[in-house]
Amino acid sequence: MSTQLLEKEGNAGPPISPLLKLVLELGPLVVFFFANSRGEWLAAKLPMLGELGGPIFIATGLFMAATAAALLVSWLLTRTLPMMPLISGIVVFIFGALTLWLQNDTFIKMKPTIVNTLFGVILLGGLFFGKSLLGYVFNAAFNLTAEGWRKLTLRWGVFFIFLAILNEIVWRGFSTDFWVAFKVWGTMPITILFTLLQMPLIMKYSVETPEEGKTP
Repeated sequence: MSTQLLEKEGNAGPPISPLLKLVLELGPLVVFFFANSRGEWLAAKLPMLGELGGPIFIATGLFMAATAAALLVSWLLTRTLPMMPLISGIVVFIFGALTLWLQNDTFIKMKPTIVNTLFGVILLGGLFFGKSLLGYVFNAAFNLTAEGWRKLTLRWGVFFIFLAILNEIVWRGFSTDFWVAFKVWGTMPITILFTLLQMPLIMKYSVETPEEGKTP
């Protein structure tokens, strides 16, 4: 993947601080977990929410609202929307709407499967055609050699497929409350750990941009 393209994407707007980026990514999931665990209390305090249905449906509605808010804040701060949060948000809105309309929580439970499978297929399919698409998916702020991009893309492609399979096992084999808790307190730590484990590869294959290579 060309460093010029990544630099162009990185200059779309001022970067978001890592802490704020983490809040924008985790915020909707925390809202989802809280609303599901306290759904009856929320329905008693706000009868309008109770009209959505049981706790999982209240959680789904608030999850959609929190996702929209996170995307809006991201766009207001950077005037751009990275591909991964945007696609994930679109799937949240579609499957969340189906969940509420049909009163069937299967749709929101399948959302992680759909999103992770989609990203896995995009990354692995790109490699099949000789393209390392990871930088497009993550709006990467770093530069790697071609070999580094291929290896990192392969790892993330396989990892996304793993997450899709894991989600299917959990939502089909366990209770709704367990699935919601695992979505927040299981999937995210696994993803963070996997990301940290990629740092040696990133450091090994990283390359300096011309700007970074200049001496003051």
